[in-house]
Amino acid sequence: KFEFNPKVGIDNPALTLTEDTDGEGVGEPRFYLLTKESTETFGFCLHEELGCRGHVIRQIELGGVAQRRGLQDGDRLLQVNGHFVDHMDHLRVVQKIKASGNQVLLAVLDGDSYEAAKALGRDLSQMLPEDIRPRLCHVTRDKSGFGFSVSCPEGTKGTFQLSVLQDGPADRAGVPPGCWLLELNGDSVKSYSHTQLTRKLKQSGNKVTLLVASSAVEEFYRLRGLRVTAALADTSRLPFKVRELHLVKGPAGYGFLLKEDDCSSGGVGQFLWDVDVGLPAEQAGMREGDRVLAVNGESIEGLDHEQTVRRIRAREDQVTLLVIDPAGDEFYHSVGPGDMLLLWL
Repeated sequence: KFEFNPKVGIDNPALTLTEDTDGEGVGEPRFYLLTKESTETFGFCLHEELGCRGHVIRQIELGGVAQRRGLQDGDRLLQVNGHFVDHMDHLRVVQKIKASGNQVLLAVLDGDSYEAAKALGRDLSQMLPEDIRPRLCHVTRDKSGFGFSVSCPEGTKGTFQLSVLQDGPADRAGVPPGCWLLELNGDSVKSYSHTQLTRKLKQSGNKVTLLVASSAVEEFYRLRGLRVTAALADTSRLPFKVRELHLVKGPAGYGFLLKEDDCSSGGVGQFLWDVDVGLPAEQAGMREGDRVLAVNGESIEGLDHEQTVRRIRAREDQVTLLVIDPAGDEFYHSVGPGDMLLLWL
């Protein structure tokens, strides 16, 4: 049995689909958007149990967040932040919840419906919306501009729909036609007038990062009274990627040094330096100046230098590091809080 009790609270209502049965004893998934203060918890444990399929919600705290929002003992977890997890290794699902930090979107199915669906051989992923994630897009201006125009109902603030030029910069960056603009360069546009938005776009120079939602995604959240945030975004179209490095120690060691230093985006981080030519670190693709985000699949957010070193040495002859280069690190910090990058991973 594996128990997990993540520290998260909530300031948003659950988005709960009506649980109508289809004549075969299978209800509909329910959705909960949970957010936290640092002193709060989700108020439940996630179990893997012998003789019980799926990731099971257990030990719901009386009066806690989970109970207040409607999670039930025995619910099966199907989705975390828009990612289907029923088929995943249990520890990996736990890591996804831990990485969510202050906010997580869960989709669950009641235990009886889950067992009935399994008995019928149903594909549980088909019971969920195809994509409920907003999208982060980084657009670089060309001689024609950003490749989108903005419309706003007269006399309103914060409601902006984008028309996208086919094959223009916005289109190439993945901005969906007819989508709704939610954030500009990490800032909500909810209070912006059309004039203010136009001015902000001009001040962005040649590059702009947009949080957008298609009409279907926007409707999904709006009908349930939920706020769409960058924490839930699909980031696959962003230009900067994290890299996973798997190192097997050689006779001369890994061939790199780790040092603690200030991040260009603020705060303190653990950085890779003195990468030796021909040794495992260089062969794995390590570059000087990379910042370490995770060691062996676990975030090092909040760890000091010595704690990080101990994580790296925990396995005698190999280690897996998740790293990002300085340009990528600065970019992600500019469009979200410091822990946003780990959530997006």
